[in-house]
Amino acid sequence: MIAGIGVDIVDVPRFGRQLERTPRLRERLFTSMERDLPLRSLAARFAAKEAIAKALGAPAGMNWQDCTIAKDEAGDPQVLIRGSVAAASELRGITSWHLTLSHDGDMAVAMVVAER
Repeated sequence: MIAGIGVDIVDVPRFGRQLERTPRLRERLFTSMERDLPLRSLAARFAAKEAIAKALGAPAGMNWQDCTIAKDEAGDPQVLIRGSVAAASELRGITSWHLTLSHDGDMAVAMVVAER
């Protein structure tokens, strides 16, 4: 059963300018596993984290470090959660995440489905 859905789109050049203007932003938004990825990949992962927050109902106190967007053995995106994101997921009864990422030109998009 679907517990929540979320979608987000990011303007990649604009996101890059934000990262340049605010040097610590990269560390606040991304885990050490994500930080050194290319800009388009970072933008897609940020869109994924925003989509996850939307699927969770934008819980107060959500820590960006408590969500990592990784790749599984097949190269498909995978949601790894802990801490505040895991707690919000548990409250909603979420047992699995389905995530797709895409980028084309200057745009990156993510769509997530949270399932009970």
